[in-house]
Amino acid sequence: MRLLARSCGYGCLLAAMLISLLVRAADGNGKPVIVAQVEEQVLAPFAWFAGGVISRNDAELAAQVEGRLVWVADIGAVLQAGEPVARLDDLLNREELAEHTAIANREEARLNLYNQEVTRLSRLARENNAAQSRLDQARADQAVARSELAGARARLNIAAEQLRRTELQAPFGGIVTERMLQAGEWAESGDAVVRLVDTNALEVQVWVPASALEYIRQGDELDMVSETGKASGVVRTLVTVGDDESRLYELRLQLQGQDYSAAQSVRVAVPTAPPRKVMVVPRDALILRRDGASVFVVRNDNTAQQVPVQTGNAQGASIEIQGELQAGDRVVIRGGERLQNGQIVSVVNVDDAE
Repeated sequence: MRLLARSCGYGCLLAAMLISLLVRAADGNGKPVIVAQVEEQVLAPFAWFAGGVISRNDAELAAQVEGRLVWVADIGAVLQAGEPVARLDDLLNREELAEHTAIANREEARLNLYNQEVTRLSRLARENNAAQSRLDQARADQAVARSELAGARARLNIAAEQLRRTELQAPFGGIVTERMLQAGEWAESGDAVVRLVDTNALEVQVWVPASALEYIRQGDELDMVSETGKASGVVRTLVTVGDDESRLYELRLQLQGQDYSAAQSVRVAVPTAPPRKVMVVPRDALILRRDGASVFVVRNDNTAQQVPVQTGNAQGASIEIQGELQAGDRVVIRGGERLQNGQIVSVVNVDDAE
């Protein structure tokens, strides 16, 4: 036992202990077997649909202004939200910003001059020392200067924003998976530069038929399988507007219990009918032959009776069966490979293996 435990772990150890129990039980009366009970469970019929792992944040980031790229993040770079992804040559933008800054300062100085002129002429007009027409002209010039300053400041803000946009920033944290443009190339406004994928916001996307919609609810937990094993996902949303071509509906599931990679393929068990009560047995209870499936039921007199069954949906280690069985019946799960119908058996208590 200790050698088995070292070489293949708990699974081999348990198998060895079960074999030991069966061998010891063989010294008594009847063929030794291990049994489990038929159980009644509520299961929902389901079908397997192919899906894939995608990121909720997967974007091709585009240049917001035109210019020559001077730096682009490498493929595989891990970025936080707000960090630079690419930079464009900003020399002309900086010069333009300086020009608009000077223009705004000039217009501000003009407005200050007209403000002083209006103040002076207003005082003189109250003393009847200045014509009202001169004051009116000064006020008009003041309004024009105020308008010119507002326009200059708006152009200054645009120039500052264009300078800021020469640095392309990550809108969310993620990994650079593709570079569409390289450093030295010219980027037009709107040209895609890099693709950024958030690997911390993964979920499963699967397309299901309309017949399954009424059996899926937000928050339902569905089983999934992939090349890395079994897992489950919780329904985050169901888009009840079908695709025009496929006539299928998009289902999104939040991942649970296992790490996945973006673009990994999975299969999702999607319910196709309402839940119903069924009889289930462990998969190990099935005897599969060319003429069909059956199980051995241990009767009260310790005889094994072979009962034909039809199988249905499987869930975990259990499988739905239909046949002349009822909840609480004992079915053989170990030692039934060479049993004969009506043969006397000796039930082994699996707890003795502990």
